Amino acid sequence: MAVVYTLLVLFFAVFVAAFILLVLGAINFDFSNSEIPPGVNQPVKLRIIHIILISTSVVGKILENIGICSQVSFVRYLQGRKTLGVDPKLFIKDLWFEQVPVRIYQPKVPSASQRRGVMFFHGGGWVFGSLETHDKLCRSLAREGESVVVSVGYRLAPEHKYPAAYEDCLNATIHFMENAEHYGVDPANLTVCGDSAGGNLAAAVSQTLAGRSDLPKLRAQILIYPGLQALDFNLPSYQQNQGVPLLFRERAAFYVLQYLNGDASVLEEVLEGSHIPIDIKLNYRKWVSPDNIPEKFKVRGYKPHVLLDCTTEVYEKVKRFCEPSLCPLLAEDAVVQQLPESFILTCEYDVLRDDGLLYKKRLEDNGVRVTWYHLEDGFHGVMNSFNSDWLSFSSGKRGLDNIV
Repeated sequence: MAVVYTLLVLFFAVFVAAFILLVLGAINFDFSNSEIPPGVNQPVKLRIIHIILISTSVVGKILENIGICSQVSFVRYLQGRKTLGVDPKLFIKDLWFEQVPVRIYQPKVPSASQRRGVMFFHGGGWVFGSLETHDKLCRSLAREGESVVVSVGYRLAPEHKYPAAYEDCLNATIHFMENAEHYGVDPANLTVCGDSAGGNLAAAVSQTLAGRSDLPKLRAQILIYPGLQALDFNLPSYQQNQGVPLLFRERAAFYVLQYLNGDASVLEEVLEGSHIPIDIKLNYRKWVSPDNIPEKFKVRGYKPHVLLDCTTEVYEKVKRFCEPSLCPLLAEDAVVQQLPESFILTCEYDVLRDDGLLYKKRLEDNGVRVTWYHLEDGFHGVMNSFNSDWLSFSSGKRGLDNIV
């Protein structure tokens, strides 16, 4: 116990020191790579959150260099400290669905009929995030949506590479579908939901289940600023928001490579677009193209990107980017046509904005009903700060209200 206490004190001391040094500029971190556009909701708060995240990263690197723990482990450790305790309006219990850890939130108020069910997959770039990081959000969805919410603690990369996260979410969802009535849920009223990487997983799970005749059909899918493709990191939103916290363009590519195979050696090729052969890119251009983005989203300095070819060696490392269970935007029309009613939330100042816009168009073109809500002043990750005391954002609350 004394050792744990000593480590906690050390972590805290180093964190505070790094935070102060960053604020004073004594640590050489280049904030010129970051940009907070004038239209962002509450920019000072966003800058503070960004500094806190950078401080955490710096501390993690220091601890890694001195051999205490890895940077990733440190960040995950801090994320896991967020415990909220009991909720007067909810029964909350940690369970296992098919060897996958889940946390189930059930409203205490009796219901005259079976409730709606929501499978929730957290964001975090497939590398970070946990049941704890999205606990507040899931509680709110359960309380205000009067639904039974199941949050899935899927395996994380790079220790567990693709398709581990997807398989965990799929298996947990199937288990809940088969046992929904045990939890007071109508099997015909089950929705999959996720933010960021979780939105990717929700879309992939929804596509897989669309063709299953042995299971109830999903009622809906809710995709919160989802990342849905890895073919083009030069879409308008990637260019316009490449340095806007909380997700930089480079980090978005880095995270999907960590999920794919843990190999970031081809990061530069992925960013410049020389990781997929031109003939394959042209084949998918009907779905992944700036031509499918409305013109009003191109006014902030977008410049068309020249198509580049790639070497066989590079493509061999990333060819699974063409699999729909990793990049759901690439699913065939026959699959998309079977998808349930969809809700897509996008943020203007988010590199992933155009992934959501492109998927919205694909769904609508295939006759799927879509409700789209766009946060004009929102940024990536804003939903997780909808109720963070003095660091809360009104745009996050608006997003939550619309999801509910």
